[in-house]
Amino acid sequence: MTILLLFCLDVHLHTPMYFFVSNLSVIDIVSSTTTLHRIFVIFTTHNHMISAPGCMTQLFIFSTACSNEISILTAMSFDRYVAICRPLYYHTIMTWRLCGLLASVCWGFASIEVFPTIFMVSMFTCYVSKEIDHYFCDILPIRDITCSDTSVLDLFILIFGNLVIFILLGLTLVPYTFIISCILKIISSSGRYKAFYTCSLHLMVVGIFYSSIFLQYMVTVFGGSTGSNKIFSLFNTAIVPMLNPLIYSLKNKDVKSALRRQLKL
Repeated sequence: MTILLLFCLDVHLHTPMYFFVSNLSVIDIVSSTTTLHRIFVIFTTHNHMISAPGCMTQLFIFSTACSNEISILTAMSFDRYVAICRPLYYHTIMTWRLCGLLASVCWGFASIEVFPTIFMVSMFTCYVSKEIDHYFCDILPIRDITCSDTSVLDLFILIFGNLVIFILLGLTLVPYTFIISCILKIISSSGRYKAFYTCSLHLMVVGIFYSSIFLQYMVTVFGGSTGSNKIFSLFNTAIVPMLNPLIYSLKNKDVKSALRRQLKL
């Protein structure tokens, strides 16, 4: 929330880089609010009930946010590539029109991508239990309690879901091969440090996000306990959204300077 407010209030942060960072902040707010508010209700009122439409809505919003974060991280990688490898053309290429288009494509693609999965889950008609052994409505816990045929859903997630993740991961990492090559060609050590520093924050966020996805995937594939799956889910929905703004604020001179200006320090 802090980064989003600073981007709106401080003109010095009105750059393509912080435009995408603010989009990432919105995604983190949406994903954490969608799940954590329900956890808060459960612990405070002991009301574990949620309607079927409410469950599908929560699943759609959370899945869209996760998918969108992957897309935004890919767009940020392209932004860093242009900034490092094509610095003279940066403002010519990364116009506000292009930034808005990239963000719109990311949000639109995320919504379209998760729709088939949500549709198939909503078509389940038979359940062995009305209780979802999880903190919130997620695909795998819902699949585990249905007695409907899930083969199409499993195949779709296995092929299409993983394919999208690996393609976007590749599109995120490939620009960094060119970025590293450009950084190594910089003669001055201070220039190399500055160029690498502009990319290190993004790489940290990418590493944390994909590591959390990979660990939860491994737990699911190798039959981890429900408790361990809950822990990784809580990490993805609560800890990761908090780490992203911390990385971009505590490690970023521009954000700290903007915060001091707004606080009149």
